[in-house]
Amino acid sequence: MHHLEKTDPRIAKLIEQEQQRQQSTLELIASENHVSAAVMEAAGSVLTNKYAEGYPGARYYGGCDYYDQIETLAIDRAKQLFNCKFANVQPHSGANANLAAFMAMMKPGDSFLALDLSSGGHLSHGMKLNTSAIFYKPDFYRLDPDTQTIDFESVRQKALQNRPKMILCGYSAYPRIVDFARFRQIADEVGALLMADIAHIAGLVAGGAHPSPFPHCHVVTTTTHKTLRGPRGGLIMTNDEELSKSINRSVFPGSQGGPLMHIIAAKAVAFQEDLQPQFRDYARQIVANAKALAGALIEHGYRLQSGGTDNHLMLVDLRARNENFTGADAEKALEAAGIITNKNAILNDPRPPKITSGLRLGTPAVTTRGLKENDLKIVASFIDRALHAKENPAELTKIRGEVAEFCRRFPMPH
Repeated sequence: MHHLEKTDPRIAKLIEQEQQRQQSTLELIASENHVSAAVMEAAGSVLTNKYAEGYPGARYYGGCDYYDQIETLAIDRAKQLFNCKFANVQPHSGANANLAAFMAMMKPGDSFLALDLSSGGHLSHGMKLNTSAIFYKPDFYRLDPDTQTIDFESVRQKALQNRPKMILCGYSAYPRIVDFARFRQIADEVGALLMADIAHIAGLVAGGAHPSPFPHCHVVTTTTHKTLRGPRGGLIMTNDEELSKSINRSVFPGSQGGPLMHIIAAKAVAFQEDLQPQFRDYARQIVANAKALAGALIEHGYRLQSGGTDNHLMLVDLRARNENFTGADAEKALEAAGIITNKNAILNDPRPPKITSGLRLGTPAVTTRGLKENDLKIVASFIDRALHAKENPAELTKIRGEVAEFCRRFPMPH
């Protein structure tokens, strides 16, 4: 970073401090991960210098020969990774990928069916202030109040009632396996397209630790970070030739201009890493670690939504320990103790989204650092101690020191 230190020492210092923060804390946010040095190298390369509007072989600028080869590699690797026929690697984010997918499948004013944000969906799945609700008509299915899993009778009844153009499955806070085949049965019954947003579970799908949305879903979107362990960005896939044409048009020029070619190169690097045999071990370890953390938290007296997890994340209902304990309280206390989490709504949460009654915890990042099941039991103990000490700054500082010492055993990927 010697160039940056000379040009902008304040930014250089902040980056250095952030690097130290990541090394000395436990990252338990389910949507975050630690990329390899190779991915970071590609993302910080000279590829950031060029416009490459269009697609390989059909650019609107000259000088794109190498960019065509890079994007083609990213596309081919994505198709191999998810065993699909088409991939668009240009979306700048998961929300951009979802917007382009909506544009490809629906016209403004068309209706779709999804899980609402408060039950584990995503803001781009029909939250009232998002483009998905401004330009389209969302309706929502529910979780079963007893099992706190997808209520497929609710899905079917809503679908029969509203005859949506599209049904959306795949979530940002759902700890169980998604039954894509059952969703497809309902979609076929009402003549709807089926879309899966697998942003959270994409790495588990690629690594064989979660069933694939193909061949059941017409369109699949994902981010390329989270469990895929790539740069921040989006991806859209399909096996349908007509939809593939619509998707390309919806990304460019429909919703984006020039692609971020340095990020597409980093996506290609990440996909190549994900295609290696050891990535399957990594995906399985994420799930094993999540189950270990969930089990340990239950032993400490915490209640988990749906009773546990099948994937990389879990939702902790803090009210089981203390009715007055909020997600915001917990997030703040845990960060003071060196444990990074995010507050999250639980099913039928009486508190607003900025407060909540729950925490969302995930294991992708700590698994990247090499933690195993027994290590996650230690992490659960750190969490429990920190939550009990939320009003005791001295105790939280003490735990933070222990967490930093614990983290030294697990260096960052390089």
